[in-house]
Amino acid sequence: MTRIRLGLNIDHVATVRNARGGAAPDPVRAANMALAAGVDGITAHLREDRRHITDKDISALKSACDAAGKPLNFEMAVTAEMVAIALNLKPHAACLVPERRQERTTEGGLDAAGQADTVGEAVRLLTRAGIRASLFIATDPRQIEAAAKMKAPVVEFHTGALCDAWRDQHQGVFDAELHKLRVAAELADELGIEVHAGHGIDYDTVPFIARLPQVKELNIGHFLIGEAIFTGLEAALGRMRALMDEARQKKA
Repeated sequence: MTRIRLGLNIDHVATVRNARGGAAPDPVRAANMALAAGVDGITAHLREDRRHITDKDISALKSACDAAGKPLNFEMAVTAEMVAIALNLKPHAACLVPERRQERTTEGGLDAAGQADTVGEAVRLLTRAGIRASLFIATDPRQIEAAAKMKAPVVEFHTGALCDAWRDQHQGVFDAELHKLRVAAELADELGIEVHAGHGIDYDTVPFIARLPQVKELNIGHFLIGEAIFTGLEAALGRMRALMDEARQKKA
């Protein structure tokens, strides 16, 4: 079974820093610690309102990832400003996400099917620049088929509803969401699209997702940054890595 990759989203190190102002805690320091601990890549979302990661951060994170020989996954809204930043930054990957000023975190998947012209043009520009475009979408066949039509090489499925159902002990909803994820991963794989997953994943829910053979990468942030407060970042990453590897040995 192919080893599944773990990407760390370090946005919320910057959230803590920005709550008070100043320079600490430094998200670049967190990224360097994670890279030294063996994480497979760093994810960071430069939001339009700059509520956590800043332009200075994203540039420094790109340098840190380059120095470690690991990829930076640049999360971005589908806007002219963010496309221009991505084309200048040239990260390994750019994940196109929906974004609303009022939301606390990304609430759902990108409507690639409903915004095919805009999203498709962004994918085209990123791909032409050698940046691996990814679409952060729901487990909806219509969205997967739209991604295939615009030749997006990667989709990342939003796992928030699945993880929330587990924590809320809504077994029926959880089972339905897991089934949708399994079917969506199979469809994307059949269409030649690499499958990633992220949002809301913790120690309890990661085994269900990591054991799906089509899933090649998990991007996890908020939970791991929170857990690091209690156990340290290296230990938190190590436990998540172990759970992913154990799940990978089991059949979905």
